[in-house]
Order: sequence, then structure tokens, then C-alpha cells
Amino acid sequence: MATTTSPAAPPERLNYRVLLGSLSGSVIEWFDFLVYGTVAALVFNRLYFPTEDPFFSTMLAYASFSLTFFFRPVGGVIFAHIGDRIGRKKTLFLTLMLMGGGTVAIGLLPDFNAIGIWAPILLLVFRALQGIGIGGEWGGALLLAYEYAPKNRRGLYGAVPQMGISLGLLLASGVIALLTLMPEEQFLAWGWRLPFVGSIVLVLIGLWIRNSLDETPEFKRIRDTGARLKLPIKEVVTKHWRAVLVSIGAKAGETGPFYIFSTYVIAYSVDILDVRQNTVLLGVAAAALVATIWMPFFGRLSDRVGRAPLYRYAAIATILYSVPYFLILNIGEDWAVFTATIIGFGLLWGSVNAILGTLIAESFSPEVRYTGATLGYQVGAAVFGGTAPLIAAWLLEISGGQWWPIAAYVSFCALLSVIASYFIKHVAHVEPTDFDEYKPAGGVLNAAHDH
Repeated sequence: MATTTSPAAPPERLNYRVLLGSLSGSVIEWFDFLVYGTVAALVFNRLYFPTEDPFFSTMLAYASFSLTFFFRPVGGVIFAHIGDRIGRKKTLFLTLMLMGGGTVAIGLLPDFNAIGIWAPILLLVFRALQGIGIGGEWGGALLLAYEYAPKNRRGLYGAVPQMGISLGLLLASGVIALLTLMPEEQFLAWGWRLPFVGSIVLVLIGLWIRNSLDETPEFKRIRDTGARLKLPIKEVVTKHWRAVLVSIGAKAGETGPFYIFSTYVIAYSVDILDVRQNTVLLGVAAAALVATIWMPFFGRLSDRVGRAPLYRYAAIATILYSVPYFLILNIGEDWAVFTATIIGFGLLWGSVNAILGTLIAESFSPEVRYTGATLGYQVGAAVFGGTAPLIAAWLLEISGGQWWPIAAYVSFCALLSVIASYFIKHVAHVEPTDFDEYKPAGGVLNAAHDH
């Protein structure tokens, strides 16, 4: 009598629905958020912060960009609480709608000539809504991918929502680059408004995609075992504060260089090097494309090599590149702008960013993961990211036009990440087959501990 054998387990396939749901909203949120940074250096200094001193107007425009970063931790705490208590999916709906509403409102806002001082005031209000929305979005998009990820693919899955940053910037810089081909008076009059108002279409698409997804397996386990905490933020600040500080340090080497390589480079190249706006924007778009393609490969590499060492090496490479970046950029030719930006933003920042989300998520146990990861990430973004263009412009001014203080600032941010990488501790990851091991004990999952 013939014997039968059990068929071999099929190879693990990527969960494309989850990855698309995580990526789509992330792209939309970051497009909305970053199109402001791109336009700030080109439009808002003239239309919403007009003064007799062009430098002061530019500083005010960058300040409006930087100020709202301090609303990101606020949004992060609010929506992370909802995410850890009610669920990741519902939170992502709220953040996407809030972000989209703020963006469309900016596109419809009259300028200073029309409504006077209310123009910059309302601009800051709507920008604050963007900051609150993006503060809650990042953690949800990341955990949507991370908490569905198989154990040996957490780096790959975690890199996908991070791709939303570069894809959002690619769309933002690409769209603005095309719009700057318009006559300047038309671009200033109404052309810059198109990506803000048009983003409502992207928001509706993102909501439709996310509506088809279920809650993450890890949140379901927390809910079903009664392990949800009444006040996750209290647990984080009292018992996980070390992990928060490490996450802030890890974030520094990603967010500081990002806003120098992708945002401040526009004003520096146009105002100091006299490079055409369109050329710089296309250079940033090309670098964003390179970063987007590169990130999943680097994230997958971290599954095999180890995330903390790989993150450390990428941060060290950023330090070593900070001076050559400006040496190449200052050549002032179109090819130099493309080369400097693709290496710094596309490859080095792309490497750091690919690992960062998973690195931070692994530092917190599931019942406080949304809150802990979001708090560390968004505080780091507020301290080192939103202020980066403002600090760079100030350093250039007080140094008499010298670029080396900006290079030193980039190196300082990356050095903090190198130091933080030595203090990273991972928390046990829940696999579907491990469900029986997870029983409620004092409101905290048994297997969720540092190892």
C-alpha cells in the first residue's frame, strides 16, 4: 500500500495587501507634509511672510516649517494612545483625514495681500494640523507592516512604510518641478496651490485601500488576552524611558541629514550657488527615486546582517560624507547637484531610513509599541529634523556664508545615532504560532520583555 507524505510547507509570500496599505497612506501623508517644505523656500517667504529683508522672510518661512514639528509629538501621543487602546487601523483613518484636511486648507488659504496678518496665522494653524496628523500616522503605518511581518522579514516589511517618505518627496518635488516651468507670476498666483488642493484625491484613494485591511495580528492578541493598558503613555515614560531616549538618538542621524540633503539644499543651491530651481528639484526627485528603490534591499539585508551594526555603519558613512557633500555641491554644475544629492539623500539617508522604523519598533513590547515608538520618533524629529533648515540658514548667515558649520551639524546628528546604536535592546516579537505563550499577566504580555 502506497504511503503518503505531507506536502512541504509553501514558501512564505509577501503580504502585498498589507504592504500596499501601509505604503499608500504613508506616501500620501509625506507628500502632503513635504510639499510644504518644498514650497516654503520658493513661495511662502514672499506670499505669507513678506518683509523688507529677504533673509528674514526666508527665516520666517523656515520657522513656520520648523514650528509645526513640535506638534508632531502631540499628535503622536494622542493617536498612539488610540492606536494602543482601540487599534492601528482606526487610528490610520483619523490621521489620514486630519492630514488631508490641513493640506487642502493650505491650498485654499488667501495670501498676506488679501487678508493681512491672518494669512500667516492661519497658515500656522493648518500646518499644525499637518504636524498632528503626521505625528500619529508614522507609527500606525509602520506597525501595520511590522506586526504582520514574519520573523525573518521584519526588516523588509519595516522598510516599506519608510519608503513612503522618499516617495512622498519624489511626488512633491517632481510636481513642484513641473509647476515651476510655468511663468513665475502664474506659479506664484495659483500654480503652487495645485498639489495642496489635488491631494484630496490621494487621500480618498488611501482611505479606500486601508478600508480593506484587518487589524494587525499582534493587536488582536493584545485585545483578546486583555493585555491593553489604560494609559500606555504612563507605562512608556515610567518603564520604557531608556528605549525612548535611544530612539530619539537613533532618529537624529536620519532626520537631521534628511532635511539638509532634501529641503535646505534647494535654498542653498538656488540662493548661494545660483542653480536653477527646476534643476535642484529634479535632483532631489532623482535622489528620492534612488532611495525608494534602495530601501527594501537594505531592509532585507538587515534581516541577515543585523540592524544595529548596519545602522551604525550607515550613520558613520554619513559623517564621512558630510564634507565631500558640500565640496561636490559647491561645484555648482547641474551634474554636481545631482551627484551630491543622490549619494547623500538617495543612498546614505536611504540606508539609515530603511532600518530606522524596524529598529525603533523592536525596542518596545506590543502593548506600548505604538506609543513608545511614536514618542521617540516624533520627539527626535522635532528636535533634530524640523529645526534643521532653520539651523542651517542661521549657521550660514553667522559664518559669513561658510558651509562647514552645516557639515558639522550633519555629522553631529549622525554621531548621536552611532552612539545610540550601542544601547539598542530588542523586545521579543510575537509570531502567530506563539499565541499560546501570550497570556495576560498584570496587564502585560508574558513574552514581551527585553532579551
